[in-house]
Amino acid sequence: MEKTDILIIGAGPCGLFTVFEAGLVKLKCHLVDSLPQTGGQLSEIYPKKPIYDIPGFPSILAGELVDNLMEQIAPFKPGFTLGERAESIERLEDDSFVLTTSRGTKINAPVICIAGGLGCFEPRKPPIDNLAQFEDNGVEYIIKDPEFYRDKRVVVAGGGDSALDWTIFLADVAKEVMLIHRRKDFRGALDSVEKVMELSESGKIKLLTNAQAVGLKGNGKLTDVVIKHKEHGEIIQSTDHFVPLFGLSPKLGPIAEWGLNITKNAIEVDTKDYSTNVPGIYAIGDINTYEGKLKLILCGFHEGTIMVQSAFKRINPDKKLSFKYTTVNGVNGFD
Repeated sequence: MEKTDILIIGAGPCGLFTVFEAGLVKLKCHLVDSLPQTGGQLSEIYPKKPIYDIPGFPSILAGELVDNLMEQIAPFKPGFTLGERAESIERLEDDSFVLTTSRGTKINAPVICIAGGLGCFEPRKPPIDNLAQFEDNGVEYIIKDPEFYRDKRVVVAGGGDSALDWTIFLADVAKEVMLIHRRKDFRGALDSVEKVMELSESGKIKLLTNAQAVGLKGNGKLTDVVIKHKEHGEIIQSTDHFVPLFGLSPKLGPIAEWGLNITKNAIEVDTKDYSTNVPGIYAIGDINTYEGKLKLILCGFHEGTIMVQSAFKRINPDKKLSFKYTTVNGVNGFD
């Protein structure tokens, strides 16, 4: 049975950065993830999507951020169990936990950190009768590689950050881009909304608000999207691709059965150290919830940093934790 100091469930960006913070205080980490690779959503859903709110990087591709995090934690030699879902936990007499995965792998640790992002997730799909008929034949719910849409006609649907960001990006890639949203107002960042409006006014994209896709046409391959517009009625839009970006429907999976306090598919935590109601179990990143919660990667980095300080005290109750700056000691100074 594998033994470690902190067992991290979720190998996304927050889980990976936690390895670095734990390494600075000489705590060993092992990460478990149901996906076959590290990076979480960044690797699985949008590896080629630019991210703009990582400190020190005006823009960085999601996949590159994962590569950088892996390089950053390499000196601390974390363990990985990938392609296996966290199934059940058992508390031992010494107050540590044994996690069993979907493939029977067992890992022992005194501290568990749940950094599972949205947990198990699936895309939210629009209510179009023949939608499944065109999946992988013109309908995609995730944009992994924007080059796939090079010189193609694309209809994007949605009003959140993902729909806005990809519309902006594809404006310089696709032959033609149309964004449709069922309301006039958008839910995304104001800066992104302004950029979309500017692209629309300059003619680089087509923008339809108060509109929604109600049907699809094509003979085995998508050729048209049927749009219902509040003012202009039915509109037939010729296209090569229809990309509804309505977000992901999160599911906690087996974690929901671990006795944790859960609100709307998110784990309640104490912001003092991001601990849950179960002693020894913490939750960071998009999977947790508290008053004022912002689902941003940089906030998850902060949560992981604070969590490690608390985990150290739990693992080493008789040791004094001396906080040190990496600018003084460097990473090697903590080896």
